[in-house]
Amino acid sequence: MANSSASAGLPRQIPYIIGNEACERFSFYGMRNILVPFLVSSLLLAYLPESERQGAAKDVFHTFVIGVYFFPLLGGWIADRFFGKYNTVLWLSLVYCAGHACLALFEDNRNGFYTGLLLIALGSGGIKPLISAFVGDQFDQRNKSNAKLVYDAFYWIINFGSFFASLLMPIFLRSFGPAIAFGIPGVLMGIATLIFWAGRHKYVHVPPAPPNPHSFLRVARTALLAQSNGESRPGLVIAGVGALLAGASLLLMPQMGFVIAAVLALGLFIALGGWGTSLQLNRAAASHPAAAVEGVRAVLRLLIIFALVTPFWSLFDQKASTWVLQGDLMTKPDWFQPAQMQALNPLLVMLLIPFNNLVLYPVLRRFGFEPTALRRMGYGIAFSGLAWIAAGAIQLAIDGGDAVSITWQVLPYALLTFGEVLVSATGLEFAYSQAPPQLKATIMSFWMLSVTFGNLWVLMTNAAVRNDVVTQQIANTGLSEAAFLMFFFAAFAFIAAALFALYAQRYPLQDHYRAG
Repeated sequence: MANSSASAGLPRQIPYIIGNEACERFSFYGMRNILVPFLVSSLLLAYLPESERQGAAKDVFHTFVIGVYFFPLLGGWIADRFFGKYNTVLWLSLVYCAGHACLALFEDNRNGFYTGLLLIALGSGGIKPLISAFVGDQFDQRNKSNAKLVYDAFYWIINFGSFFASLLMPIFLRSFGPAIAFGIPGVLMGIATLIFWAGRHKYVHVPPAPPNPHSFLRVARTALLAQSNGESRPGLVIAGVGALLAGASLLLMPQMGFVIAAVLALGLFIALGGWGTSLQLNRAAASHPAAAVEGVRAVLRLLIIFALVTPFWSLFDQKASTWVLQGDLMTKPDWFQPAQMQALNPLLVMLLIPFNNLVLYPVLRRFGFEPTALRRMGYGIAFSGLAWIAAGAIQLAIDGGDAVSITWQVLPYALLTFGEVLVSATGLEFAYSQAPPQLKATIMSFWMLSVTFGNLWVLMTNAAVRNDVVTQQIANTGLSEAAFLMFFFAAFAFIAAALFALYAQRYPLQDHYRAG
């Protein structure tokens, strides 16, 4: 370990990480928030009838987001096992920069542009869990009380970058064209990489873990394969069913599409494999230390938490697709672009984080209600459902022929952002604190993977409504397709919030910050 915390206060290397994150988030949200409006009007989708371009643009957007939050698995694995967090972040940042260059250079070339999206997904996704875990590495038992404040500051600066990106990039796209609009985020990503490199001698460097005979996968394999006094192996059967269903999903790739089939296969494999392992985990105790077995148990519990959060991401990420397209149908000044409404989200985050910490949470504690991490996350999922009820009500007015001002979108944005602060800002620190020491980056990767599955539900829903039987059933409700889906996703969030609350009541909290 190259450095240790000099005092029990704020580590002096934190500003380098925060500065890097501010520029990188401007870079990411700058391109992300103009992606759908660019695609709808670009030559890349000119081969489609105009009526199908919005749906295709949404599919490209959510496929990109799936990639961004899938590649953390790769980044976490290579960091934990081979290169360490710092080196992995630095090299993947250069891949990230190359992706931005492709977007700026290939605005009219489908292969070149989509290659750029792939490189950004790889770079951004690969470093995403590592930066969060790298922040946690800079703390130990002496100063861990400051970690929550830094994670909140970390999340605040993310939204600082996102605010200006959301406000300015739609203007740059309209005024200067896609080459400039996609080039500016590339420059910011280059600056982010330089800032991160500049702090290289000040960071705490936790080395990658050596090959571990008691790793998560080895303990899980032992649990599944071990026989106990001639007893059957129900866990192995369930895991085997998961593998078979995953294979069947891949065989259906021509019908479902590569992304849906592959991510669904991964989800089935993780869910049923994890369930099977949990049923037989005690059998691993004969071959592995108790700490390793309990580490696997902790991970499996965390995966249930993460799975129950996935509906929140289904709702949250559609603010950059479904809500932008809804804004196109609303009245607004000629100079205003619907994508600029997304600037409300980071602006409100920057206001809500200090409000919650300084006002709301102390008041709740005074009345005897402790806003624990799990409680905040459960309520956050429910607030996202309320946001989509509000968006659905707006859609009903639009469908009824009323002239609806885009300012009405402030209400769903405010509700969704309050939910985001309760879920996402809390989840970063919660995931780190609950992860066993040897699995920090990997667990953060699984936290990010919850976003992938959230966007998978969106893709699957979009695919379902292209079926004539489904569209007829929606028509029978008397609602438009857009309004029906908004209320559908709201119900999805409320069900998830109820299940989250039930599971949270029996979740055993852990404390896995490193010793001083």
